Amino acid sequence: MKSLYKIVTVVGLSFMATSCFNESKPNYQFFPNMYEAVPYETYSEHGVFANGKEGQLPAEGSIKRGFVPYEIPNTTEGYELAKASLVSPLAADQIDHERGKQLFDVYCAICHGEKGDGKGNLVKREKFLGVPSYKDREITAGSIYHVETYGLNSMGSHANQLTQEERWQVADYVLKLRSEL
Repeated sequence: MKSLYKIVTVVGLSFMATSCFNESKPNYQFFPNMYEAVPYETYSEHGVFANGKEGQLPAEGSIKRGFVPYEIPNTTEGYELAKASLVSPLAADQIDHERGKQLFDVYCAICHGEKGDGKGNLVKREKFLGVPSYKDREITAGSIYHVETYGLNSMGSHANQLTQEERWQVADYVLKLRSEL
């Protein structure tokens, strides 16, 4: 008898829950925009955007939080300026030689060698030729940072792979390697 009451109760509750449904006029919906979203065609013009054509762009001249613009140009004169005047903004207690070594091993040692002698694996396999030893070059922290930022000759830019702080860590480690050669 108890099971009959349970069955009747479940059937009655399910009947009540479904009997009020009307497809032409649905019940109250939570978050209706999720059920009936406004469709936008990809890359299409639409009045919802301020300029009427494409998505919103950041305000002109805005920079992301914590980013410091690097304003020395990618020219020979810019390289010489960076070499002569650019110094590391890292304080002595912020320089981490282990972190610099890790970053150097990941991004630089494949070409420049683990000791900075220009004999990395790609040079040994003759994929790149003419990678100089750090001992043979007149380099400063500023010139290293500039080359990491823009690249030089067949070396590409590492600005997308390394943050500004990481590039300074690598520059400090390169100077340490140069002093050991």
